[in-house]
Amino acid sequence: MSKSFRSNESRTILAAKLLLFIALVYTLIPLPVKSSSTISPSHFDAVRAFTYAKEAVAFGERPSGSAANLKLRQWILADLKPLGGQLSTDDFTGHTPTGPLEMENIILKFPGTSGRSIAVTGHFDSKKIPMVHFLGANDGGSSTGFLLEFARVAAHMPHQDDLYIVFFDGEEAIGEWSQTDSVYGSRHLASKWASDGTLAHLTALINVDMIGDKDLDVMNDGNSAKYLRDKTLAIAARLGYGAYFHKEPAGIDDDHMPFAEAGVNVLDLIDFNYGPNNAYWHQASDTMDKLSAHSLQVVGDVVVALVEDLDSQKK
Repeated sequence: MSKSFRSNESRTILAAKLLLFIALVYTLIPLPVKSSSTISPSHFDAVRAFTYAKEAVAFGERPSGSAANLKLRQWILADLKPLGGQLSTDDFTGHTPTGPLEMENIILKFPGTSGRSIAVTGHFDSKKIPMVHFLGANDGGSSTGFLLEFARVAAHMPHQDDLYIVFFDGEEAIGEWSQTDSVYGSRHLASKWASDGTLAHLTALINVDMIGDKDLDVMNDGNSAKYLRDKTLAIAARLGYGAYFHKEPAGIDDDHMPFAEAGVNVLDLIDFNYGPNNAYWHQASDTMDKLSAHSLQVVGDVVVALVEDLDSQKK
């Protein structure tokens, strides 16, 4: 073996040892892990929204006036408080077919400077159904999870308009759905905001309901303002989500209607085709396994873009 070969061999061994040392050092240094906290504040995190929905459903059946409903409200308030903004509750008595029930809407407001406002709303209560263990994963759970995540996004969203995030109590009928036995929370708040002047500044109300279905199929609600429906379809198409939104209109009654009747431009985003022939609606089968984070992502991206668009048009 020549001297030059030994020299080359020594350099090779030394280089190998150096690379081994560097590799060992890197194994000891913790690499950053991508988590929900590293996601851009303006990005709607559907995994987080799905987790919120799961945690809400874990409270069990939570009809208005129940102990579980109260615990859920306390949990929502605790989660919203660190976001800042103006957090308040809207307590009222719902006059139901079975007697008075104490109910409570939850309202988070991020003030703007334009003198106008936009509201994003949904309900957190579940329906009490005799002989059915109804958890309402999609019907009540998905909107709760959605709104909690949207509130996080709104806390960091540049905006000129006031942004309201409203959690309605009492959306579900105590008995059979009627004009007087349904949407207790939204009926109360629409009346209250009409009296105190808030309604006059509300340029759009976007309501979400049953938007977690794995087989997402969002209605084009004929009772909603056409220009908001058209904007939604255009945004969905731009984001590549057009297939999830119906083009043909069909009307539905939901928490947006008291505001529509008061003259507010409203939009109801609801998938009222839940399971084969709507088989999961108001059934024990409305459970978390029927939901998808992807569906929440679709609606979340569209709503965030819509709110940004509505606010930016007034600059």
